[in-house]
Amino acid sequence: MSTGKSGAPGNGASGTGGPRRSRAGGGNPSGARPSPVRPAANGMSAPVTPGRVGLYLLLLIAGVLVALAGTLVQAAWFPGGLLLALAGTGGLFYGGATATGTLAGALIPGAGWLLAVFVLLGQVRPEGDFLFGAGTSSYLFLAGGIVAAVICATVAQRRVAGVPHGRVGG
Repeated sequence: MSTGKSGAPGNGASGTGGPRRSRAGGGNPSGARPSPVRPAANGMSAPVTPGRVGLYLLLLIAGVLVALAGTLVQAAWFPGGLLLALAGTGGLFYGGATATGTLAGALIPGAGWLLAVFVLLGQVRPEGDFLFGAGTSSYLFLAGGIVAAVICATVAQRRVAGVPHGRVGG
């Protein structure tokens, strides 16, 4: 048994006889055993059911359709069209994560959106026409859509992991 500075057992000088933990140790002062903590479920490992597969397929198709609509809208009305297209992408990604409750709910429509946008970027007709112009609006749409997907996936991942809101450490 260890003794403190005053010769009393434990690590404090109170002489109570029991071991005491410091505040930095994060101990449980009541002495009760903490409840077992279940590991947080991974957002990608939700049970695979036919309904979930169908929902993911719908989210993938919706990602492609939102990319097509956003491509046309963002170039039509510069400030308003770009904001509308980015709001649509962010709404789809966040809505997918909320509807499924998984990280995959944000990543699957994001993958459909990204696939459609880059397929549209790669399709150049012999006349030299393609759906994305070489302007600021097109680059903002591409970067903004990717940023929206990353933000929504991060928010979904924090929700799945059970990270509490509020101050850290208090």
